[in-house]
Formats: sequence, C-alpha cells, structure tokens
Amino acid sequence: MPELKTGSILDGKAVAAKMREDLKKEVDGLVSGGARPPGLSVVLVGDNPASELYVRNKISACKKTGIESFLERLDASAGAAEIIAVIEKLNKDERVDGILVQLPLPGDLPEKEILEHIDPAKDVDGLHPYNLGCLLAGRESLRPCTPSGVVTLLEHYQVPLSGASVVVVGRSQLVGKPAALLLMEKNATVTICHSRTRDLSQVIGGADILVVAMGKSRFVQGSWIKPGAVVVDVGIHYERGEDGKQVITGDVDFEAARSVASLITPVPGGVGPMTVAELLANTVRSYKKKVGS
Repeated sequence: MPELKTGSILDGKAVAAKMREDLKKEVDGLVSGGARPPGLSVVLVGDNPASELYVRNKISACKKTGIESFLERLDASAGAAEIIAVIEKLNKDERVDGILVQLPLPGDLPEKEILEHIDPAKDVDGLHPYNLGCLLAGRESLRPCTPSGVVTLLEHYQVPLSGASVVVVGRSQLVGKPAALLLMEKNATVTICHSRTRDLSQVIGGADILVVAMGKSRFVQGSWIKPGAVVVDVGIHYERGEDGKQVITGDVDFEAARSVASLITPVPGGVGPMTVAELLANTVRSYKKKVGS
C-alpha cells in the first residue's frame, strides 16, 4: 500500500465512476457487435422517499453505463402474491438480466419469501440462498453488492488483505456475513462482532482493517481504533443537527476516527456508490453469461 497521510479518504465515488466508465466501454463494445443491451429491472413497492431516491440513482447509473432499465412500480397495498407474480414475469423476460427488489418492503410483507422467487441467475443483489450458498462454498456466483464494493474499494487502494487482521462489526446477511466470507477469500483473518460481543472496543482495537455495518449512528469511537488502521463505514443515518438541518452520519464517529486511521470511507461518498457500481457489474456479468460473450 502506498504511504499515506493519516485520515486519507477511500473515495468510493471516484472508484465507482471509473467502474461505470469501464463497464460502459464493455457494454458499448458488445452492443456495437449486434447484441442487445443488458437489462436491469427494479421492483419498487410503495412510496418510501428513501427508496424512491435510491431507485432514481440506480436508474441514472444504468443510463450512464448503457444498461436498459425497467421499473415495476406497485402500490404499498400490494400483497406478496402480486409481487411474486411480477418477479415470475421478469424471470421469463429475455430482456431482463438482473432483477432487484428495492428494500425495505412496506408493512409486514415476507421479504425472504419474496426474494427467493428471483431466478438466482438474475439475482444481481446476490442475496438469494443459492448465491449465498455458492459464496460459502467458494463457487462462482453473483456476489452481494455492498460487501463486494467494500473489497473492490480496498483492492483499488492497494490495502493488503492477505494475512491482515480484519474485524467486521455486524453479522447481517446483507453485509456482515458475506463481507467476512469475501475477505477470507482474500486470505484475511476475520473476526465477526455483534451486539453480544464482549469487550467490543478491545476487539476493534486489534484490527488492521475495520468494517462497520451495525446500524448505530457514530457508535464506533476514534479511541477504539488502532493507529494506522483502515476503516470502512457501511452505515448511513439521516439526523437533524442542532441548527435543524439534516446531517448524514455513519456507524463510525468520522472526525475522531479520521485522526487515527490511515484510510477511511466518508459517509456519504464511500461504500454507497460502490454498492451501485457492483449492482451494474453483476447485471453485466449475468448478461454476458446469457449472451455467451
């Protein structure tokens, strides 16, 4: 890893832009050869403002990359059977290489049951039990986007992973568990922490690389972090500052951590853009497998 000043930024926004640029060149080359463009379908249920924003961002990213996007919008009153029917339709649609159900779903809809109806070959979120099982078994599959984005970002900045002591805070199926598996694939030594971990601050203090995805705003303190460690903050929270204006925070106390860490992700502009870029990359991977490129 190149020598860096304390508190240097892991710029996910810049790395994601480079990924989109490379993907666009690849897609343009395939389409110019007579192939159809890749297709990503997003299923949006209800009118959650945050979900609306995330979907707009994903559709915008598709346009920049040459991927055709399809939006399936359903009312918040839609039942599981109606959503599953839409997914089954998209499974059969030859124009669609990737299917994404925007989470969270409203009400008490059974998210896991609904997601399991996505064709694993089109599961560009990488969260179908088949794809997660392949990850565990070390077999080729579509990998979860956020954990993949974390690893891609670390590799872009030439952070040594082999033999590194990595602490992942959070054990969710969405981030924590797959992140640990992906980092172990890179020969890192990984410890997973969670709400029941004893002496959490001490465990964190031993990490060369710290990945935090626990869902608590500014929980990890700068004093817990090993000097020179690399910090990846997956959390994002919207709060009101003392002046009443909206403040966006992560799971790590950024300013305090930046004074100790060698590299750290900002929030926003760190992991978020990488997640979207990996979603596009998964769509292109699925497409290439189908068209035989």
